[in-house]
Amino acid sequence: MTDRLRAGNPLWMAYEYLAMVIGLGSLAVLCLIWLPCALILNFLLPRRLAQPLGRAVISWGFRFYLRILTVFCACRFDLDEIDRLREQGPLIVAANHPSLLDAVMIVSRLPNAVCVMKAALMDNLLFGAAARLARYIRNDAALDIILGARDELQQGAHLVIFPEGSRTLNFPVDTCSPSVGLIASRCKVDIQTLLIEFSTPYLGKAWPLFRRPELPLSCRVRLGRRFPPPTNVQAFATELDTYFQFEFGQKLRSTVAFAV
Repeated sequence: MTDRLRAGNPLWMAYEYLAMVIGLGSLAVLCLIWLPCALILNFLLPRRLAQPLGRAVISWGFRFYLRILTVFCACRFDLDEIDRLREQGPLIVAANHPSLLDAVMIVSRLPNAVCVMKAALMDNLLFGAAARLARYIRNDAALDIILGARDELQQGAHLVIFPEGSRTLNFPVDTCSPSVGLIASRCKVDIQTLLIEFSTPYLGKAWPLFRRPELPLSCRVRLGRRFPPPTNVQAFATELDTYFQFEFGQKLRSTVAFAV
């Protein structure tokens, strides 16, 4: 069925609503299945065992979840380029943040990834136990973020962070904050950018959680430029912002040219 035939088709719209329920519901079910295990293991296991186990389960679970979206929800994911980072570390992985699916896609391919998470999510009943078992980093104190990031990077982890600070409001990318440059400068670790492309801004900041998706949904993650640790954090924030704006500006121009 072509895009023109899908638009306004009541059966296709019904399928999009069904796909939304399957997508959100399956994620909740997977989290609930792992929740009691994560709570118990958090209590029983020492950090040296809990951390790799927690990260491996999250990575595998996210990969399985993306497979569900592919099979049942007309989603297409092109994530192969992320695999090239798997044996490279330590690295700060900095990506634009157009959707709630961004961390899911990245972590599904990087089993030793550690995310900088909002404190509210770390305390969330559904996600918190798994995040704490994996020793993800809370974002509520700048010094704790830097110290936590330093410890993880010294152990060869991939530190996943979104320079925009929150999901993109002005799709496909918003202004970058100095946080990534500050961490890289203090930890002396390179920054590998990822460029996340969505066919629509589904589950972005301006997309309500229960608004149906526009299917099929295409998602692609490209490896971007790798930056050395900056010496001037503020100048680097401007440089990184310019780089993201250029990359996505080029993409939008090429898409428009192709359409014409």
